[in-house]
Amino acid sequence: MKTWQCSVCKYIHKGEAPPEKCPICGVDASKFVEINIEPQEKKPGEKKTTEVKPGTTPFKEKSKAKPGTEKKIEKPVPAVKEKGIEKIYSLIVKHHAHPVLVHTPNGILPAAVILFLLAWIFDYPFLSKVAFVNLIFVILALPLVIYTGIVEWKKKYNSAMTIIFKLKIMAASITLVSCMISFVWFLLDPAILSSPKSLVFIFINIIMLAAAGIAGHIGGKLVFKD
Repeated sequence: MKTWQCSVCKYIHKGEAPPEKCPICGVDASKFVEINIEPQEKKPGEKKTTEVKPGTTPFKEKSKAKPGTEKKIEKPVPAVKEKGIEKIYSLIVKHHAHPVLVHTPNGILPAAVILFLLAWIFDYPFLSKVAFVNLIFVILALPLVIYTGIVEWKKKYNSAMTIIFKLKIMAASITLVSCMISFVWFLLDPAILSSPKSLVFIFINIIMLAAAGIAGHIGGKLVFKD
């Protein structure tokens, strides 16, 4: 049985042929490459290395090739070192900046929405103020979360534009826009939950929470390949 790997999300598929579509990121079969992950079995009695006694040097067998027929050893081409912004992008992906930062809005945003709901239902303005403070932290975190997400999408997933990435980008955009609307609206009118327009305000917050949940679910699917 052959083993295939998606070149975009690194999903592993086993079978005689690659799948028509990657179940994780949605790219077609042309993005799959065959890989060999079978461990090499050691032969009985085979030694990995030659034992060398202290104070001696390993024996090197002399080449028996005739003069003028020796093969030229090509020197390996040194890897190009990344500089400037490309180096920063690589560090962002290497240290998983996006999955780390995304926990801030994903953890605080649901609390803010729940507090707004409780303040609206029980007519308790103090809870709405606490929710607004939570929303401030979400606003501060979102630009970094979106920026690192774009960097990871470009570097790790080769800017793939399959349906799963389109949905994630759309969900993240809706989260950002609805969060900004909620923040500015409450800043200009702290008594919004006691006004006739309170239902619209709550509806915007519910949309924000749903969009953040969808973006988080897709991100988890890409990370855990599930």
